[in-house]
Amino acid sequence: MLLKEANTHLTKSQLAHLGAGEVGYIRKIRSEEVSRCFPDAPDIDPTLDLWALFGADGTPILLTDNRSSTFYKAAEDDLKTVSLH
Repeated sequence: MLLKEANTHLTKSQLAHLGAGEVGYIRKIRSEEVSRCFPDAPDIDPTLDLWALFGADGTPILLTDNRSSTFYKAAEDDLKTVSLH
């Protein structure tokens, strides 16, 4: 099997917008990260398990304590989802 070399070069800007409006990622988030990612969020109980949905470029979309809600929101926004560990 031969591997083909990719001849396409993306700029940083193009890479940053890859998947914009089409892909979102879901990950568990610690309460310490909330104020950085969601500056308008109130203080959160540090014992809660939190989940966040982000756009492909890292734009925060949803913060919740219910993982299923992230998938519902992604489907509502027509985003294909991936999970980050």
